[in-house]
Amino acid sequence: MEQGGTLIRYRHKPSVIGFGAVVGKKEHDGPLGDYFDLYSSDDRFGKNTWEQAESEMQRLLFQLLLQKTGLQETGIGGIFAGDLQNQCAASGYGLKSYDIPYFGLYGACSTMAESLLLASAMVEGGFFDKAAAVSSSHFCSAERQFRSPIEYGGQRTPTSQWTVTGAGGVILGKEGPGPYISAVLPGRVVDKEIKDANNMGAAMAPAFIDTLTRFFQESGTSPADFDLILSGDLGQVGYDIVMDLMGTQGYDLRNVYQDCGMMIYDSQTQDVHAGGSGCGCSASVLCGYVLHQMRCGMFGRVLLLCTGALLSTSSVLQGLSIPGIAHLICFTSQRIGGGV
Repeated sequence: MEQGGTLIRYRHKPSVIGFGAVVGKKEHDGPLGDYFDLYSSDDRFGKNTWEQAESEMQRLLFQLLLQKTGLQETGIGGIFAGDLQNQCAASGYGLKSYDIPYFGLYGACSTMAESLLLASAMVEGGFFDKAAAVSSSHFCSAERQFRSPIEYGGQRTPTSQWTVTGAGGVILGKEGPGPYISAVLPGRVVDKEIKDANNMGAAMAPAFIDTLTRFFQESGTSPADFDLILSGDLGQVGYDIVMDLMGTQGYDLRNVYQDCGMMIYDSQTQDVHAGGSGCGCSASVLCGYVLHQMRCGMFGRVLLLCTGALLSTSSVLQGLSIPGIAHLICFTSQRIGGGV
């Protein structure tokens, strides 16, 4: 492991052993529906509440990961997991039946990248032979916690986004078929005094720009060195801000930049306003679509930057601004000669 500035390069490059995604019906009906492993036409996933449904998604997901990899619980050194519920309740309840050390994380919608960063560091450092990274969100549980009851039927602004009902997860190890994590760059809290809780794209875009420009500067790379640069859930508003401001700094992202929140739904037929959001947005797209495409040889080098809005229900009511953060994970299809 080598650190220069804030960029951490991995010498061994932990491998993705297995990955999977579980989603709701709306997500399955979207453009990437065929890439998700499991879905339920019942957003309660057979449970009594939406919160319990999100926990069930995580339970089913981890069961799926063990089945796909053929691993036993005893072979996993730790699970790094998080969600949007208070005290990361969805993860704690969903993964409690597995006899594996658990690390509960909260990075808002950046949690998938945060969990990958910490899990890969533990594998690269030799502390764990294998580690798992998991994240989820649920539209109804997020609406109840952060906005207003579903029954209220409040009007959504054009800049608002639709929280993805989905969970994604990865098992990493010292050895495996890949893709591989070659480098990570932890995000910094960036606050540009955005106070509109219905415009998360504008609140999080500055953090994405800060992390991505630091990565290019410290790694000596450019957008042209990557097949795909992926933001977690900036949506259309944040995407436009990124394209504009990165362009003014001399970075042309036109041929490589996409946003998970714009990929998971069809904006023409599914009414999601500015796009998808939530911890499960980047987790589902990464673990359902992107890693599959890398194994098939469609992408060689991918940058994933999951963005998070570090607000709470109290901070919004108190009129505070919304800080953002973005953690970066660099994937490569080759362990040797993959770059960065």
